[in-house]
Amino acid sequence: MIGIAVIVAALAALMYLAYRGISLLLLTPALALLAVLAAEGGPVLASYTQVFMEATGGFIIQFFPLFLLGAVFGKLMEASGSARVLADAIIRGLGPSRAVLAVILSGAVMTYGGVSLFVVAFAVWPIAAALFREADLPKVLIPASIALGAFTFTMTALPGTPAIQNAIPMPYFGTTPFAAPGLGIITAAIMLGLGWAWLEYRVRALGPGYGEDTGDTTADDRARPSLLVAALPLVLVLALNLAFTFAIIPAMDTDYLSMPEFGETDVGAVRGVWSVISALTIASMVLVALNWRALGDGLTATLDAGAKDSLKPIFNTASLVGFGAVIASLAAFGVIRDWVVTVGGDNPLISLAVGTSLLAGMTGSASGGMSIALSTLGETYLEMGQAAGISPELLHRVTAVATGGLDALPHNGAVITLLTICGLTHKQAYKDIAVVAVLIPLLALVVLVTLGTLLGSF
Repeated sequence: MIGIAVIVAALAALMYLAYRGISLLLLTPALALLAVLAAEGGPVLASYTQVFMEATGGFIIQFFPLFLLGAVFGKLMEASGSARVLADAIIRGLGPSRAVLAVILSGAVMTYGGVSLFVVAFAVWPIAAALFREADLPKVLIPASIALGAFTFTMTALPGTPAIQNAIPMPYFGTTPFAAPGLGIITAAIMLGLGWAWLEYRVRALGPGYGEDTGDTTADDRARPSLLVAALPLVLVLALNLAFTFAIIPAMDTDYLSMPEFGETDVGAVRGVWSVISALTIASMVLVALNWRALGDGLTATLDAGAKDSLKPIFNTASLVGFGAVIASLAAFGVIRDWVVTVGGDNPLISLAVGTSLLAGMTGSASGGMSIALSTLGETYLEMGQAAGISPELLHRVTAVATGGLDALPHNGAVITLLTICGLTHKQAYKDIAVVAVLIPLLALVVLVTLGTLLGSF
């Protein structure tokens, strides 16, 4: 019981202190090691160097290229004037009153095209800032608008989404990314519809006014490219990501990956990262080539600024991964893990939904919580589902949707990254993120489980 209380206290302290603005680089290792000391009496140093830093470093090794290239791409979109051109076009197409929907759909299109949500945050931010300034809408609603498009229905609910949260369940249940498409579309519609309605309500409640202007978009007098030139790099990111994922990389001879010097892995483990790296690199080069005159002598400064902008988000997110690894290493965490998956009685859908949601919330990671749940009890859930006449496709969709709710609590790495990119604090912007990325997805999950129990998979 003491160990469980320590874990809960550590998580509560992390959420509260992160909300208060304390640096995660200091907060996460301190709280993780205090939890080790209080729960088990040590070993503190080993937990820091062998668990926390191993997990932190592993995350940086795997995802730093995405943060770096995503930040550079976003900065180039901003400096070239492309972001402002796209913003103007979206405003003309949807009208200034639909700026919120425009940001939501921008994030949704990119994430459904397979772009990492971290990359989407970097790329959509300058467009969103220009849109909201032009429409005179509150800047504090930008993070929630991006989160709704990138962190919710396109990540977990829409059938066929290439997000990792939709891929992890496949080997456990023998399913495809298009599992339970009908239920997935209904769930996605609930998230999008209610989330958009909430943000529009908040726009009316807060009234006009962008807020503090920190110069986060290009100047009005900057030379602007044509709409085609401005849109082409974003289209390339989507198209190239799909091409590399499903055509180019699968056609490559990658048998060498099984060799020790390449990590003894396979192409399935690296294909997603390789695809995004390739797509962002080529799209950035095309962006520079098309906007060479506009970028001019400022190109070096723009690239440097983008590279610097990637550092704080990657280290903040990685430190949270380290915190989760330390917590997961505690003996008491195993007790919690084994308990949560028994919730729901004879209905495996309830057990799966509650267990996966709680684990995602505790670790601050959708994929992390899902991986823990399925790696330990995936086979058990499949057997329970078969005994209850529940299809593997429904188990897949419930698992995926269940990760997208409590994972977006204040200590979540994507939330921290998004707020950092937007230059806002938890106190300023998290409330709306909580509604669109936590409360509404949980409501959608309840509807999904209810419909799945009554109607089965479709």
